[in-house]
Amino acid sequence: MIPPPFDCQACGACCSFSPTWPRFSTEAEADLDKIPEKFVSADLSGMRCDGARCLALVGRVGVATSCAVYAARPEVCRACVPGGDDCLMARRAFGLDDTVVAPQGDAVCEA
Repeated sequence: MIPPPFDCQACGACCSFSPTWPRFSTEAEADLDKIPEKFVSADLSGMRCDGARCLALVGRVGVATSCAVYAARPEVCRACVPGGDDCLMARRAFGLDDTVVAPQGDAVCEA
């Protein structure tokens, strides 16, 4: 069964869940060069975080968020399926409901 579309722009939990999650894995050098240096960790292994929160995340988790590098986001971010196990685990860590879906017509985050 396909999970319903989650409104990622009203969530952001996956981007604030773990400082070890936003790691680079399969990205080509050319793709990594598209991410501004201020968002890349000092050891170049992944996205720079403030605690568990990715520095590219803008806004307030569970209210309104966006990604400052969305078009160039790493593969690990692209692989987090809205409504999937990782998404739901992150949402639960922030006390967010598992069943929140985007109202029809609004922007949603889809894989």
